[in-house]
Amino acid sequence: MPRVILSDNIGASIAPHQHLEENILLESNLKAVNDDVKKLINDAQALFLAAADLTGDKAEEMRNRGMRLLDRAVLAAQGAQANAMVAGREMADSAEVYVRENPWRALAAAAGVGFLAGVILAKK
Repeated sequence: MPRVILSDNIGASIAPHQHLEENILLESNLKAVNDDVKKLINDAQALFLAAADLTGDKAEEMRNRGMRLLDRAVLAAQGAQANAMVAGREMADSAEVYVRENPWRALAAAAGVGFLAGVILAKK
């Protein structure tokens, strides 16, 4: 299962371009986990469909394999959710540190975004 790579410097100041890199990495890791979960669920569904036509020990074996695949899919989804929450907290913490250390830059960036949003909305 792909793992989300998290930085070790929770309290350190991080430049804005590093946040973008972390977001891209997080999105790609979450996409990989999502693809893996979908594949596991599709495999489990195929096993359950095949097991529907079988009886006896073969059917029981197929159902057990399907349940194991579904369990793996659930665990992968839970792991991805936990990693995303940790990464989100880290990014929020580092953003807070950056704003505390560079209040004028943060204020200028927020004003710039507000100005651009105003210009775009005024044109509509």
